[in-house]
Amino acid sequence: MSFLSQPADPLSSQPRALRPAYATGMLLDAQDFSDEQTYHRGRLARALAFLAGGGTLAGLELAHVPAAANQVESLQVNPGLAVDRLGRLVEIPRAACIRLPNWWTGQAAAALTQASYADLGRFVSRRLTDNAAPLPARALVADVYLRFATCPVGLSPSFANGPYDSLNAVSTARLCDAYELRLVPRPGLDDSYDGLPPPPGAAAVADPGASPAARRDAMQDAVLAGYPGDYQGDGQALPPAPEQPDGVDPSAVFLGRLFLPVDAGDPPGRSADAPVIDNWGRRFLPPQALLAQWHGL
Repeated sequence: MSFLSQPADPLSSQPRALRPAYATGMLLDAQDFSDEQTYHRGRLARALAFLAGGGTLAGLELAHVPAAANQVESLQVNPGLAVDRLGRLVEIPRAACIRLPNWWTGQAAAALTQASYADLGRFVSRRLTDNAAPLPARALVADVYLRFATCPVGLSPSFANGPYDSLNAVSTARLCDAYELRLVPRPGLDDSYDGLPPPPGAAAVADPGASPAARRDAMQDAVLAGYPGDYQGDGQALPPAPEQPDGVDPSAVFLGRLFLPVDAGDPPGRSADAPVIDNWGRRFLPPQALLAQWHGL
């Protein structure tokens, strides 16, 4: 499979909900069937985007795989399922790896320097802080993003497309819902910005110690204010989330943060210490059964 010439997903432009209407004798072409798929995919994605929001549904744990005689040091992403910020399902059916030596070699020296920090406790999740996990004295901070991708699969005979005269033309037969992983250095982090996504419903649960009535009111107010007033659909770009730097697809899902221990050089060099992985800064989307169990139901 190749992502070099993948077709653009119609859902990336947040299209309006236009449902094809058919009549006996109507002439149809491929665009009509594509529009019908877009309508149904778009309605489902719209519901998931508002019901759950972008985040992890199941799996997708990050793990460090150290170098060995028969393997390269890598960052492993375990199988799992996520919802991206447009509401599309993104699935990794088997473990995927990012080879860290190759990734490090491909980074610009300036990026390595600007994304290296001391006092790393400023940039970790609350769980890692609560657990008092040991952190390197200095490390390069890089974030992992999961992006929805479309991959053409298979060919089928078809009429030639365009000003051609061909009897053996072919067209893509299927589009596979696939994924793309990116490990992105994070320069520019400071004491006031850790680059992690805010939790879903932050406005409704900002004060856990509030009375039941106050929490009810906050939840209802958050729902009433939850629809973007300027949404028009049909070509409107998705704005980036707070945790997404320039160059990252705004629909991508944040999975976790990697701290690669480095020295104080310019550019820095990798140290012998093992990397630290923070899986807990992402948005989690627990199923209803798990929430019911948590509440003792």
